[in-house]
Amino acid sequence: MPDSLEGRRKRGKVKKVMKEYSAGMLHSGSKRGPMVTDRKQAVAIAMSEAGMSKKKRGKHRGRR
Repeated sequence: MPDSLEGRRKRGKVKKVMKEYSAGMLHSGSKRGPMVTDRKQAVAIAMSEAGMSKKKRGKHRGRR
């Protein structure tokens, strides 16, 4: 099954951010913000930038 273009782009963005973290160049917030030292924080930033951190919700259920 071929990968979707969107999925490849998201993985590429995550890869780019994690490379920045490995090189010690990843900042939290803006480029002047503090450096990221925690791997879990780097993963959270990568997922957020790639748009993968949004929770998928089911249909809204009304009151019964």
